Amino acid sequence: MRIFVAGATGVIGRRLVPMLVRDGHEVTGTTRLPDKAVALQRAGARPAVVDVFDGPALAAAVAQAHPDVVIHQLTDLPDLLDAEGLNEALARNARIRVEGTCNLVAAVQAAKVPRLIAQSIAFAYADGPRPFTEASPLAAREGGPQAVTARGVHALEELVTQMPGFDGLVLRYGRLYGPGTWAETPPAGAPLHVDAAAEAARLAISRGAPGLYNIAEEDGEVAIDKARAELGFDPAFRLTELAAEARPAGTAG
Repeated sequence: MRIFVAGATGVIGRRLVPMLVRDGHEVTGTTRLPDKAVALQRAGARPAVVDVFDGPALAAAVAQAHPDVVIHQLTDLPDLLDAEGLNEALARNARIRVEGTCNLVAAVQAAKVPRLIAQSIAFAYADGPRPFTEASPLAAREGGPQAVTARGVHALEELVTQMPGFDGLVLRYGRLYGPGTWAETPPAGAPLHVDAAAEAARLAISRGAPGLYNIAEEDGEVAIDKARAELGFDPAFRLTELAAEARPAGTAG
């Protein structure tokens, strides 16, 4: 298949792209920075250097790739957790979810792409009975410390699941840990290894009906029955063995 990964050099995208290439897919990956295009080429993907806030440029990149599936892994978060700059980072990330998703959805519609998979989060639910299911209400868009994040999540999920012309799947990821993330060990409250996050997106390419899916480890915070049944998701998945198999002889990790 032809697959367009928006945000291909992010923490999940870096794990996902080699998996898709290994599966035999023709992958186009976006990055905002030209110097990261080389890494995408080395991973076997065709780089598209584009700013997601430039709607016409993004639409042209999607149209040129002519994808069967678009995967939205766009974020704007720092590599290292910085408490002082966290509020600014969350605001930038919310803008990506609102404006970036709007532009990506418009590009998907214009190019008549049949399937869009997007990352959201499984820790934006309103307080209530646990484990949260996909039907549990999200946190309010106004008021409270989570309002900025909640507005971005609401906007992204509504755009992906309610706009016409394509099948939209939203993967509500838990709190990431593992290589390239802010945590080496599982955090409390719906942890998710970055490899399992990437695997969920890979599975959603050809599995699952449109809608919402909780993607996390089972610690009592969120229910993942739907993802297990419809996607075949397993939170224990790790990329290490697959990466070792795919690595050419004589190369270092």
